[in-house]
Amino acid sequence: MNASFYSGARGMITEQDKLNVISNNIANVNTVGFKAKSSIFMDLMYYNMHSQERVTTGTGVRMQHTNTDYSSNGVTEERGDGFNFAIVDQDGFFMLRDQVTNEVTYTRAGNFSVSLHNDGYFYLLSDAQKYVLDANGNPIRYMNGELTGQPGVVTFANTNGMLSVGSTEFRPVAKNGNPILVNGANVLRNYLELSNTDMAQEMSDTVVASRAYTYALKMVQTTDEIEQTINGLPN
Repeated sequence: MNASFYSGARGMITEQDKLNVISNNIANVNTVGFKAKSSIFMDLMYYNMHSQERVTTGTGVRMQHTNTDYSSNGVTEERGDGFNFAIVDQDGFFMLRDQVTNEVTYTRAGNFSVSLHNDGYFYLLSDAQKYVLDANGNPIRYMNGELTGQPGVVTFANTNGMLSVGSTEFRPVAKNGNPILVNGANVLRNYLELSNTDMAQEMSDTVVASRAYTYALKMVQTTDEIEQTINGLPN
């Protein structure tokens, strides 16, 4: 009886985790360069019940990790202020460098701007005020009304498991390997890549997760009612 209670409770927690991922995707439907995530689940421990048929029972599920969909879905929009860029019809990321820590992160969001640095030069910066790097890994300056270079584009042999360090920025881990420069990358100026959140899919997933949560809750309630009935039986 306790097993059904804990399995139901575990199911409620898992479906709430899934709803949190969905709500984050929906909240970022208008975020430039946002990449939607999906939930990946795993079964918890199975064990054999004491019976002649050796019936196997589980102990519920939990969310193992989330997968990020790095595809662009070809959705770009013209934003002609001169400092916006979009990577078109190919994989890859823009390179950003933190002004304080020098850490390099990667993004598909090309909503950049120009700002004056304390060294007296104007630089192309990301929305988070990080340097935008060219193909050689150098910050791009804005001089005499022109940029000194174009944002460089890199890719990875494997993007699985990259760490999300913000709504649109990612940090590679060991299994992703070193960044690979994309020569001749198709980068459009005055365009932006939009969020790849599929609202129809997210709403469908919301309905499924909500129903699963309701069933798990009912399992917990029913188990509790049965235990109360058993405890109320005369000795």
